[in-house]
Amino acid sequence: MKYSPKQIERYKRQKYISSLDKVTKNLFKMFRNQNITQEEFLLRFQELKDNLDKNYVTLYSEYYEQIHSYIDNLYNECQNEFEFDDIREINMTHLNRLQKLKNSTTYKKEKHKHHHKNQDWG
Repeated sequence: MKYSPKQIERYKRQKYISSLDKVTKNLFKMFRNQNITQEEFLLRFQELKDNLDKNYVTLYSEYYEQIHSYIDNLYNECQNEFEFDDIREINMTHLNRLQKLKNSTTYKKEKHKHHHKNQDWG
């Protein structure tokens, strides 16, 4: 079966979006987990970041652009000296804010769809 360039592009975008979601979920779990060591965190984060970079696609969604930039910034920050316990809270807060942005965007879309569905075309 031959896929069109548009289908291939859609597949790549979806794959990248699920990679971004996977990274954010894993980061949040790691920040919440009090038993994880800094070394374990760095190894896992490196793995997630490598997979993400392999699938990179430019997205034009405010939420996903912010997620991408958050992950890059955190990754760069982790290349320097840092204390894992010092960055836990602030990063959980960042991730929560990003999640709220995602939820508000999803809500707008749902609200918009709902509006069209019930519109009387007369």
